[in-house]
Formats: sequence, structure tokens, C-alpha cells
Amino acid sequence: MDRLKVGIIFGGGSEEHPISVKSVQEVARELDTEKYEPFYLGITKDGAWKLCDRPGADWESGRAAVLSPDRNVHGLLVLESGRYETISLDVVLPVLHGKLGEDGAMQGLLELSGIPYVGCDIQSSALCMDKSLAYVVARSAGIATPHFWIAAADEQVDPGRLSYPVFVKPARSGSSFGVTKVSRPEELPSAVETARQYDAKVLIEEAVVGSEVGCAILGNDPDLVAGEVDRISLSHGFFRIHQESAPESGSENSTPIVPADIPAETRSVVQETAKAIYRALGCRGLARVDMFLKEDGTVVLNEVNTLPGLTSYSRYPRMMAAAGLPLAEVIDRIVSLALTGKLG
Repeated sequence: MDRLKVGIIFGGGSEEHPISVKSVQEVARELDTEKYEPFYLGITKDGAWKLCDRPGADWESGRAAVLSPDRNVHGLLVLESGRYETISLDVVLPVLHGKLGEDGAMQGLLELSGIPYVGCDIQSSALCMDKSLAYVVARSAGIATPHFWIAAADEQVDPGRLSYPVFVKPARSGSSFGVTKVSRPEELPSAVETARQYDAKVLIEEAVVGSEVGCAILGNDPDLVAGEVDRISLSHGFFRIHQESAPESGSENSTPIVPADIPAETRSVVQETAKAIYRALGCRGLARVDMFLKEDGTVVLNEVNTLPGLTSYSRYPRMMAAAGLPLAEVIDRIVSLALTGKLG
């Protein structure tokens, strides 16, 4: 039986580039090469595309290659001795996080190419990437969200009109880059400028008092599988493990608890709320839904990651593994979904 030719795209130009590289290295460790013939296509921080044998330390020295938007190619164009050779692909697995990877841009290229791909489509990728738009759609579906304000590019924000504390964050970024907790009005201008280093559109939202919980979702509606719920136990500050110096060996201020140490019926409510959010935002394939659990049992949307981290310390694979689905099986299922629309 011929192996499936899988294009695995990683890296990219966003601030989450290093996380993507760690994620794809974990995917490479778990990928069943008896089933799949992988073609690792890395994108450098400067935007150069490189085809490599494996995503090791020297992947940037790989051959120049691009994903062709021409449906007659249906795969890669690889520069070899001054000429382009073609490699046809059966499916693409994007292992990209953040801008130009998780926001609909890569999904648009894949739609042009005609190659089936893992994960959310253009519309849901773009929607989930913009936290303010995700909040608007979620609210229309009856899901609780934080109260929030938007500051457009160069817009001055009146600190006196807000109730503190608030979180100031880029509207379209991830992994807590550019996020600041603001407790006093005089701290607001600096926080807005920090967020604008990552996005011209800034989101200011109320600080929700409650536990930070998450749920990994796999599947296409109506057939959804929920991983175990996790809870992030914080000693101080807020969750930002991907910005720490050695996250593989543990966090400076957070401990993920999987399954979450909350009552079983509450875990079920969190899982069903995550599914409702996933459906409302049009997600498919996989996503991690991050939420807040308030003391009164209310579940509030935080954000949705449509291409969640798959590193050794990431939440999505940990929650799925706790539900009996190791990463190798998750890969099998999401590839099957991309090809057939079914869990396989």
C-alpha cells in the first residue's frame, strides 16, 4: 500500500515561530512513517521556504521549495539544479501558529492549491484569530465573553472610562505575546504601546475572576471528541509558558492540572461549552478552546487556538492523551478528517 504523501508546513514569520518548530519536531517523533511519507516544508522568519528531510537544527539549509497555487501541480515546486521539479501531495498538515499561519492566510493558499488540509478553513481561522470578532460571534450564540473595548491604530484610549483591572492584548496574536495586566489607569498607555508592537488593533478586556480552564476538541460537527479538561494553576501573574526560557522543564508560575481538579459535572459543562464555541465559530479538524470558570459555575470564553501547540509541554496533546488519544492517533484522525471529513 502506498504511503500518503503529507506536506508538513512549519516555522513562519510570526512571533510564534520557535513554538512551531518545537511542535513540528514533536510531530516528526510521533508520525507513523509506515503510513505517511512526510515532506517537511519550513518557512524561515524572513519568509524563505525550505524543504528538509527532517525538522532538525539545520532545516534552514534545505532546498528552496514552494507550495504551488496551481491545481495542476497539486503540491510542491522544488528548485533543483536551476530547474523546478514537482512533488504531488495528498494532504497538508500545517503546524503553524500565529499570523500568516493560523489566521486564514495559509489556508487561502491551500484552498487555491486544491490540496486537502488539516484544520479550520479560511473563515473560521480568521475569525478565531481576531479575539474581538470571536467574542461578537460567540455572544450571538449565547456564550459568555469578557466585556471588552477595541483601540484601533493610533486611537487614544481614555483610561478614565475603564474599570480595573483589565488585560491589554493584541487583538490578533497568541501565546500571550504583547499581553499586559493593567491595575491602574496610569499603566494603560504603556500597555497599549506594548500590544501595538504585535498588532495595530488592540483589545482591552475586563479581568475575569475565575480559574483558567481549557478543552481540546477534535472533529467536524456534529461528530466532536473532547479531550480531558485542564486547569492552569498559577502561583502569580498570568499564563505565558511559551515565553519562558526552559518551558520543557516546567513553568516559572504555572502548573497544568489534567484532568482539572473540578467536579465531574463541571468538567462536563466546560466540555459542552467548548463544543458549542467550536461550532459557533465554524471550527473543523481541531482546536483548543480556552475559557474561564467563575465561582458561580459560569464558563466564559477566553480564546480559541485553531492550530494549537503540539510541543512536549503543550496543553492540546496533554488533554487528548488524558482522554486516551496519544499524539500519533490524533495525527491519524486529523489527517483522516482532512481527506474524508470523518473521524476515520
